[in-house]
Amino acid sequence: MSFRPIFEAHAWDDVKAGIYSKTAADVERALAAPKRTLEDFKALISPAAVPYLEHMARLSEQLTRRRFGNTVQLYVPLYLSNECQNICTYCGFSLDNKIRRRTLSSVEMLQEAAVLKEWGYDHVLLVTGEANQTVGVDYLEKALHTLRPHFSHISMEVQPLDQPDYEQLIPQGLNTVLVYQETYHQADYRQHHPKGKKSNFHYRLDTPDRLGRAGIHKMGLGVLFGLEDWRTDSFYTALHLGYLEKTYWQTRYSLSFPRLRPAQGLLPPKVEMSDRELVQLICAYRLLNEEVELSISTRESPTFRDNIIRLGITSISAGSKTNPGGYAVAPESLEQFEISDERSPREIADMLRRQGYEPVWKDWDPTLTTLARH
Repeated sequence: MSFRPIFEAHAWDDVKAGIYSKTAADVERALAAPKRTLEDFKALISPAAVPYLEHMARLSEQLTRRRFGNTVQLYVPLYLSNECQNICTYCGFSLDNKIRRRTLSSVEMLQEAAVLKEWGYDHVLLVTGEANQTVGVDYLEKALHTLRPHFSHISMEVQPLDQPDYEQLIPQGLNTVLVYQETYHQADYRQHHPKGKKSNFHYRLDTPDRLGRAGIHKMGLGVLFGLEDWRTDSFYTALHLGYLEKTYWQTRYSLSFPRLRPAQGLLPPKVEMSDRELVQLICAYRLLNEEVELSISTRESPTFRDNIIRLGITSISAGSKTNPGGYAVAPESLEQFEISDERSPREIADMLRRQGYEPVWKDWDPTLTTLARH
């Protein structure tokens, strides 16, 4: 099984035309549907849906509260390395940026972890550049071994790996893997990834299949908004998600919504996505899929994050640093990108409580997760 034949059966230009041709009647049918299809999703992300945004937001809030209650999970990224063998036009870690490279040792990982534990975190997202020689599978396994005693839930956003590599890491405590396609537009993908293993579009596209076959507990999908038309890219993400849910039904799924942020060497966005459009997309995903987790990061402003929480978001980062050693070891090292919301985790937790939500600092214990899967 592979997503690739499904992907290749949907031509980009045809999908885009289908979205932009949707009418108000299509939107109203989608809003009234008891179970929404991908065609309904096209209508909900189309320009024709803009006048219905308030209605979409109310439905999205109702569906989210019904499924997830009044809880919002907090997570934090722990950047382990900024070494990278890829050239990416939008990333501060790109190989062609002349920056000081740094990879944390096990002792330094524990120094960073101590700060995060003091803040209250029990869920950490490990992040590296894509450099197989320095932060390959052996290094990742070492990182899991070092940090597993200190966190109940470890996620990873690193280079795509082969299926046997994931099968090696999962028993060491790897719970979740985030892998973003960046854009499903193949020509633009090649333009933004001219060098390195990441330039292989199809290897990246096949990564969720390798994760599913390896038995990962949860995987995260998404694209980088600003590289291409956000509506069309979001349709392909929804198409991909639907395939994965049917094929690897024991796995849980999350979606993230990164918009381009300033970074050294960054090209300006090809397409600007407004706050209102991002709200529309978040609500459309919730109306399509009541089960998927929706995450918003510190890329977004405090005001935007405060207002979006009730409309479908189930997890949020806080206190994030996007440079290796940023919490304790090397606070001044180069960031992957600039964050926007610089409030502390406690400030974010207080904001959530004021809105009637309970901040959750840890995910389910691994033992409960294992029992639920069998």
